Amino acid sequence: MRKILLMMALAFAANSAVAVPSGTGPAKAGKVGTQPRGNRLVVDSLPFAHSTAIPADTRLVNSGKVLELLDTDMYTYLQVTTVKGPLWIAAYKTNVAKGATVKYSNGVAMSNFFSNALNRHFEVIVFVDSLEQVKK
Repeated sequence: MRKILLMMALAFAANSAVAVPSGTGPAKAGKVGTQPRGNRLVVDSLPFAHSTAIPADTRLVNSGKVLELLDTDMYTYLQVTTVKGPLWIAAYKTNVAKGATVKYSNGVAMSNFFSNALNRHFEVIVFVDSLEQVKK
């Protein structure tokens, strides 16, 4: 029951405040600003003139050749080559061909991950935000 209440409180908090980049809110250098927007409170917690944009050349910092490919309703699981050997990564469902080279962002590594959708255990898998097939 406590877990459900905590999850509800976190969901409520997430819907009540939205972070926005500096320069769009009233914050001054080094201070936290707030601005009402409809029924939400917008929080500006970044230093003045700090950009949240990620340069395109650094967003997809990793690359590898797709060795194996598994699709589910929600995710695409790919085993890719790296300098340290094969690595499993997962991204939101995308259209990628086996044998293609992909670029992907850094992500969150999970050890001993079990996918219910695939009924499969992964010793280590990295969940990434961005993935794209390199055009030839």
